[in-house]
Amino acid sequence: MTAYYSFTNRNPFNPPTRWVGLRNYADLLGDPEFHQALANTVVITVIVTLLANAGGLLIAMLLDRPTKLYLALRGVFFTPVVLSSVVISVIWQAVLTDEGLLNSVLRGLGVADPPGWLSDPEIALYSIAWILTWQMLGFCVVVYLAGLQGVPRELREAAAIDGCGPLARFRNVTWPMLAPALTINTVMLLITGFKAYDQIQVITNGGPGTGTTATMAFQVVQTAFTGNHIGYSSAMAAVMLALVGTVSVIVLRVLQRREVTR
Repeated sequence: MTAYYSFTNRNPFNPPTRWVGLRNYADLLGDPEFHQALANTVVITVIVTLLANAGGLLIAMLLDRPTKLYLALRGVFFTPVVLSSVVISVIWQAVLTDEGLLNSVLRGLGVADPPGWLSDPEIALYSIAWILTWQMLGFCVVVYLAGLQGVPRELREAAAIDGCGPLARFRNVTWPMLAPALTINTVMLLITGFKAYDQIQVITNGGPGTGTTATMAFQVVQTAFTGNHIGYSSAMAAVMLALVGTVSVIVLRVLQRREVTR
């Protein structure tokens, strides 16, 4: 139905619906708001994919111990994954607003003019990316922990006997065997970044300013349910689906090839 509507001027409050062909897609090429939303989405996706992967791997290696304390810490790090995105957004909004917890602490430490984490157009997008990274960190930790537990201890011990230091053992033994975990995390993080909506809606509503933190998903919902331009928003959704599918397939193929060669 979405694919069909993308070729029409569908507006439930302005009938009748007429076939317009590729006009919606042509309009997208010259729409600065959509271009801004696409750029914001790419920035968020890149940051989330890199930081959550790197942080998840580091924390997983620190927690790869069979003691009760480390088992409990695994649950702590996974907690944000199972929380509602709306709940997480409300919590971080209270922390990052101009008069929130973080700026209050900074003022107490002597910072006279702390950053506007959500009110400064130069910073707000990166704050949203950090919140998404924090939420997905636990997922990456669990997947990397599962991968680490699949690395035979005999291989690590043999590498140590051969004189390999910790970095050499990680580079030549552990990291190659974490290839499947890297594939899972990267693809899931890419999809998470591309479909980011809840945090933007709750925390910034696309601002500050016009479209500073708006993503493609946010733009689709706003165009469809605030502007009632169902046909145009359907074209946006179709382009978003094509981008997510294409990028995910390419990354999946590249990373799976690494699994085979290793």
